[in-house]
Amino acid sequence: MTDDKHYQAGMELRRSMWGEAGAEPRVNQATTFNRPLEDMVTTWCFGDIWQRPGLDRKTRSMITLAALTALCRPNQLKGHVEGALANGVTVDEIREIILHTSVYSGIPTGVEGFNAAKEVLKRLGLD
Repeated sequence: MTDDKHYQAGMELRRSMWGEAGAEPRVNQATTFNRPLEDMVTTWCFGDIWQRPGLDRKTRSMITLAALTALCRPNQLKGHVEGALANGVTVDEIREIILHTSVYSGIPTGVEGFNAAKEVLKRLGLD
């Protein structure tokens, strides 16, 4: 799978969003059990969908933050807060995305979203 052009494009995107330290370990630590999932995420998600024309990376990050907040997925949201920052989303925009999503997905999802984002922003010295 690693020769595939979409896989390579996905790895390049992962590196640009999370750096070598954020992209390589996740892929390198994959086991026989979860390797198919890591390959799928790298190839389909980051190598295909994120590469499509029509939306820039900042917009895609903003949509991802809203979706992960609405789905109440704080662990995934933490990683994508970092990726969104790398894609040009500001701290103020992250706050507004989570607030706006909370109205439509429920206050508990917003609370979880803020907790996850706050943890990342504090670690990065941005809160």
